[in-house]
Amino acid sequence: MTGVGTDEQVGRRLADTVARLRRAMRRAARASGPDNPLAVAQLELMACLAERPGARPSEVARLLRLAPNTVTTLVNGLVRLGMVNRSDDPADRRTVRLALTSTGTAALAGWEDGNERILRTAQDRLTADQRAALRTALPALAALVAEIDEGTETAEPVRRTGR
Repeated sequence: MTGVGTDEQVGRRLADTVARLRRAMRRAARASGPDNPLAVAQLELMACLAERPGARPSEVARLLRLAPNTVTTLVNGLVRLGMVNRSDDPADRRTVRLALTSTGTAALAGWEDGNERILRTAQDRLTADQRAALRTALPALAALVAEIDEGTETAEPVRRTGR
């Protein structure tokens, strides 16, 4: 990002670029897998469960910064599709644990593989200098993700008011 300007300008351009990348990835994923019945929110919840098998719904809500009732709705849909299992927590029968089923694991792997293919195909069309810049930027982007996650873990929830 040579010549981008101040840190504030870089932040603004980076936020815009990340948002545009996410939209482009969603469009490309829909085009390459139109029969995929899962919403991005469901896939993100499944990715969370892949990282934390046996998580409680409240933990998933906290990690994804979603309302508990939103997680319940997403989980109910995934249970109906056979992607997620609910089981009683052996330590506390009042609590449930969530885990991906083999069907859910396969669906998540397919989504992740599709995303990788989309990025690899687009990356192959870039110039050698652009590909090198991406490789160089990956550690900084990974550190940025870690900082955002760290800030999210410690941040107070934003209270939204109706207009």
